[in-house]
Amino acid sequence: MLRLQSLSSPLTTNQSPKLHLKPSFSSLPPSTKRTAFCPKISSKKLSVKCRHAEQFEQQKFSPPNNTFTSETPAGGTFPPRFFVGHSIYKGKAALTVEPRAPEFVPLDSGAFKLSKEGFVLLQFAPAAGVRQYDWNRKQLFSLSVTEIGNLVSLGTRDSCEFFHDPFKGKSEEGKVRKVLKVEPLPDGSGHFFNLSVQNKLLNVDESIYIPITRAELTVLISAFNFILPYLLGWHAFANSIKPEDSGRANIASSRYGGEFEWSRK
Repeated sequence: MLRLQSLSSPLTTNQSPKLHLKPSFSSLPPSTKRTAFCPKISSKKLSVKCRHAEQFEQQKFSPPNNTFTSETPAGGTFPPRFFVGHSIYKGKAALTVEPRAPEFVPLDSGAFKLSKEGFVLLQFAPAAGVRQYDWNRKQLFSLSVTEIGNLVSLGTRDSCEFFHDPFKGKSEEGKVRKVLKVEPLPDGSGHFFNLSVQNKLLNVDESIYIPITRAELTVLISAFNFILPYLLGWHAFANSIKPEDSGRANIASSRYGGEFEWSRK
């Protein structure tokens, strides 16, 4: 008879995790005496590969679907462009304020040089009805960075005036005159913005004024303070600074006694 160990009973801590069959060779046929079946629990290691990390890396370096880019014919991409502005609407006129970016020219060294500072464009449109404005009759006035500085430093009772001649230094000089006056309101609640345009070339003589409250002027001044470094082009310089450049600057300052000056008491 074939004597088998019980497979249904649990293994104890002293038992080996091997299953043994103990045949009685005297009672088995000759053909079965050569066979000794001794199965072992497989020690093959199973490996599990997690693909979540690969998927995360792919999502990390893949551009999102809502990236706003414009493709060039050669397959390259342009950075996204944004157009912003702020408008003030009153009964007699409307005023729109928009920044304009500075301009750069390339140099032979591969660097870029500022060729024209940015400015803030003011657009005045007279009223054509209730909450309606005639933008076909709009008049433009460009504020330089210095003129913006005058507006930013304007006090409650202060006033300023800017004069522009677009054809100054040209044959048409004096034929177009633009004067922007900013004067305080009588009750001190804000300022009047009054733009007068005399254009002899188009036979236009128009004056558009709009009251700006103190709160509205505060918003404009805050926007002007923010945008000024960008109009000067300083953001482009700041973005191009590398760590090694600052190291060279420190070496140069030490050569010329910069650190010595700061160390004086």
